[in-house]
Amino acid sequence: MPGEPSGPFATLRFDQDVAAPVATLWEIWTAPAARALWSAPSPEVTVDYLESARGVGGREVSLCKVAGEPDVRVEGVWLALEPGQRSVNSEVVSCQGTTLSAALVTAGFSGEGDTSRISVTVQLSSLAQDMAEGYRHGFGGGLANLAEVSARSMLLKRAIKAPLDRVWGAWINEKTLPQWWGPEGFSCRTTRIDLRTGGEWVFDMIGPDGTVYPNHHRYDRIEPQSRIDYRLLWGENGPKHADAWIEFAPIEGGTEVTLGMAMATAREWAEAKGFGAEALGLQTLGKLARFIGAE
Repeated sequence: MPGEPSGPFATLRFDQDVAAPVATLWEIWTAPAARALWSAPSPEVTVDYLESARGVGGREVSLCKVAGEPDVRVEGVWLALEPGQRSVNSEVVSCQGTTLSAALVTAGFSGEGDTSRISVTVQLSSLAQDMAEGYRHGFGGGLANLAEVSARSMLLKRAIKAPLDRVWGAWINEKTLPQWWGPEGFSCRTTRIDLRTGGEWVFDMIGPDGTVYPNHHRYDRIEPQSRIDYRLLWGENGPKHADAWIEFAPIEGGTEVTLGMAMATAREWAEAKGFGAEALGLQTLGKLARFIGAE
């Protein structure tokens, strides 16, 4: 793992094999909602994200919290993003107003089929104290979590031939969302809906054979025309089924929609995979395209 001895300057290297396609690994490494799921290196550490934006120049600010200890602030900026190949970001760590370290983090990605690998190099400058051991602990635990989350995640993408404002408008409208949500042949029956940060949607999905599937979406973050982070529950206030995020990006000729889902357990991922959840999710995005006349 470490490349050079600890001291004011150190180069640390980490490698992690992942049982997921490289596209999924990249998404879990870079998507703000996904990073919040795996970045705490151990159970006693909590990571709260104050800012998070994917994209070159995008900032990420978080607080690492351990009971009985002062919070550690981490400020980063994405410097390069080459999807599925390489990312580079800066990272400055401080505590109680004192800068502890600065680092350049470069991650390389490779993979084939359903397996992939991430290789991370950290060029670290310790300032107020030697931070090498902290980085070894943080990245060692974090990358193990990254592999676990990636292995129970699904990733769907759809290019829709409509401008961003139309796609976003159909999604975030409380009247139109229930009209197209769900796979082919499914309909929605809403109990209540409130599409805002901190809001929720309680509804039943009704299958073609009349089977009722209770759903509850809790919206943790909504950034207009950019991103929706939410949790899927098994029925109203039921156990969590998945953490999910949707990102919207303008592309030539339309809008690219990315839907990521980290299932609550590996077993739920296997069950979802078995009944064709990916194909059903793509049907849902297809219904959206058809609803706005973009198919």
